[in-house]
Amino acid sequence: MNSERLDSFLRRNGWGDAARAPLTGDASFRSYLRLTRGGDRAVLMVAGPPNEDVRPFLGVGAFLVEHGFSAPRVLAADEPNGLLLLEDLGDDSYARLLARGEAPQPLYAAAVDVLALLHRFTPPDLAVYDESRIIEEGRILPEWYLPALTGRPSPSELFEEYAALWRQVLPLAGRGNAKRVLVLRDYFADNLMWLPGRNGIARVGLLDFQDAVVGPAAYDLVSLLQDSRRALPPAMVEMMINRYADVAGISDRDAFRTAYTVLGAQRNARIVGLWPRLWKRDGKPQYLRFLDHTWRLLEADLAHPALASLRLWFDRVIPPEQRHQPLPGQP
Repeated sequence: MNSERLDSFLRRNGWGDAARAPLTGDASFRSYLRLTRGGDRAVLMVAGPPNEDVRPFLGVGAFLVEHGFSAPRVLAADEPNGLLLLEDLGDDSYARLLARGEAPQPLYAAAVDVLALLHRFTPPDLAVYDESRIIEEGRILPEWYLPALTGRPSPSELFEEYAALWRQVLPLAGRGNAKRVLVLRDYFADNLMWLPGRNGIARVGLLDFQDAVVGPAAYDLVSLLQDSRRALPPAMVEMMINRYADVAGISDRDAFRTAYTVLGAQRNARIVGLWPRLWKRDGKPQYLRFLDHTWRLLEADLAHPALASLRLWFDRVIPPEQRHQPLPGQP
């Protein structure tokens, strides 16, 4: 980002003389600065083209705020250059609170309630997370993980076989709650803020929703409870699945659990491919430390009878004894 353009944006909006401090970023091309001006604070998001587009973030954020959810309010925007001046939701992310030993159950109960209530609203006009998109995104595992493991590209017939197996099971992802809802996609502890001074659903601050889509109701619950960056207590996970089903009025619990597990397998298989891509393509090897845990989540999902054919594929192509070893050349 051109520093003169950034400085000009801040001057135009009254923050030119603010102190600037970098905030921890994520696995994207976005970066963040915390601005301090006397007793006031704001966050500058830098998400310029060609790698980023702030318009989806603005649209979804406006929808969330309109319906009473705590997305950061937009103080100023320069859309063409990818500059957003945002409300600062503070430092108490779920991830930080959990690392400090905060009891997880109240935090996760509030996050589950947010999802159940969010899913009552008709979603905005966004891309649909349908079978073709899910399968296309799923190519990341044979495209990036397997070559990192074997040292050679995956043959085209392997892609086709893998996609065919997913086509067999993805219809189960809508069971239990067939309604299409707003799916934020990265709904997990690193992107949730605790705002105890607010009430009800507004106590949970929402970040990183620019990739939102319209899709199956169980997806964000999977993102929250099958967190690829941290292990959660199994008893609490069961409690939260049941809590969502109670608040959302899910009557067929078995069908919903199947949908949850299918989407868990889909998401975790994609993330198994994402970690080596971040290493090989983007120069971010630090995410490889989550690979072993992601495999364990995926293996737990693949144990479901509905995923028996996929489990056999994984056992043949990536035998269990290979999954928990470091990748060749891994830092």
